[in-house]
Amino acid sequence: MGLHGIPVLLKDNIATKDKMNTTAGSFALLKSVVPRDAGVVRRLRKAGAIILGKASRSEWAGFRGNCPEGWSARAGRGQNPYVLSETPCGSSSGSAISVAANLAAATLGTETDGSILCPSHVNSVVGIKPTLGLISRDGVVPISPRQDSVGPICRTVSDAVEVLDVIVGFDHRDEATRTASKYIPRGGYKQFLKANGLKGKRLGIVRNPFFIFENGSVSPQVFEHHFHTLRQGGAILVDNLEIANIDVIFGSSGEGAALEAEFKIFLNAYLKELVASPVRTLSDVIAFNNKFSHLEKIKEYGQDILLGAEATNGINKKTLLKLASLSKNGFEKLMKEHKLDALVTPGSDISHVLAIGGFPGISVPAGYDNKGIPFGICFGGLKGSEPKLIEIAYSFEQATKIRKPPSFKH
Repeated sequence: MGLHGIPVLLKDNIATKDKMNTTAGSFALLKSVVPRDAGVVRRLRKAGAIILGKASRSEWAGFRGNCPEGWSARAGRGQNPYVLSETPCGSSSGSAISVAANLAAATLGTETDGSILCPSHVNSVVGIKPTLGLISRDGVVPISPRQDSVGPICRTVSDAVEVLDVIVGFDHRDEATRTASKYIPRGGYKQFLKANGLKGKRLGIVRNPFFIFENGSVSPQVFEHHFHTLRQGGAILVDNLEIANIDVIFGSSGEGAALEAEFKIFLNAYLKELVASPVRTLSDVIAFNNKFSHLEKIKEYGQDILLGAEATNGINKKTLLKLASLSKNGFEKLMKEHKLDALVTPGSDISHVLAIGGFPGISVPAGYDNKGIPFGICFGGLKGSEPKLIEIAYSFEQATKIRKPPSFKH
């Protein structure tokens, strides 16, 4: 019983077959009835975890309109516990906030692009965005099975790894887990919590665009100090690298258009499977929002992304091929050519690169700026490289011990 008695909060897009709602932050799904526990929930319960409740999050995982990060109609906007006026980021905002503020021992978030890594980085916690399919997405309100991941958000690397060990594995309801389960090491992930885990690791640094900071930022000095720490731990830093097609990935990859088309198809499939629901299609959700526009703040924030998704007519295969090619000829090529174990980046800026290829990343607390706002460091790698990433992240965390409890200041 790996998590016996441990209180866990779930992002409110992870289904529980109990008295709790699963709403994706929207009133449209209030009182909907799910067919079963999500795959990850079944694993948590089996390990003895106590599901405390659902954490707030960006409505529809930030895939609705021009809503503030971390805002949903059902819960309002969660606050960053370090500096309450600052963004908690999204979409797994509540998961990161609650674990940072000691409201739960562990939480689960989900990520399509940045939604675990970004809240973890700005709330000074550890987030693991796993290799696509390492963890079942069955019973999770979807955007895109090509990019969606479930992952732990905890206060320490070891806590996150304890949860990871419980929730990984094959699920016959999620085909991607069949392929990815080959990456799970015999004996699990805890064996990689090594204080000397940096020794001999080849870490890549892409200065442009990741290490370009605003004037007056504390980040340049902090990250140079972190590079020194990584070297002291025995890592080999390969500096001034370039991802060949990074401008395209950040500019015109087609990721947004692909996600809109996929969202319509896969959300409709999720809604259709519900035992009971006020809405059965994306079109119903849009109509609900128009009918209850005051409740859903449609006038303030709109629902442009939902409307864009509804207007799509199937997935453009050329776009998917382009995204696959960008991963293969960019990040993958760089990692393989330089024999890198991980790419080191500040914050969650690497999320697009990891998202479109289904690659894993771990965010660890890296410091606090002049206002006391946290920021993280991210270690990203190729598919199945979690063992190496855990060694690197744990070793860095133990060498620096940066995280401190939040101060809840305005």
